[in-house]
Amino acid sequence: MAETLKFVYVLILFISLFLVLIVCDSAFVANTETCITDKDCPNGRNYIGRCRKGHCQQRLVR
Repeated sequence: MAETLKFVYVLILFISLFLVLIVCDSAFVANTETCITDKDCPNGRNYIGRCRKGHCQQRLVR
C-alpha cells in the first residue's frame, strides 16, 4: 500500500513538472517586427535577434 502511494506522489510530481515546462515555453512570444538588417532586431538576455526574410527571429544563446 505504501509503495503504491509513493508511486502516485512521484507520478503527480513528474506530471506537474511537465505542465510547468509547457506553460513556460508557451509564455515566450516570438517577436515579429519587420527589419532590414540584424541590427534592427532586439537582443534579449537568452536570445539573439536575427533578420530573416524581413522579420525578426530569435535564436537561443548557448
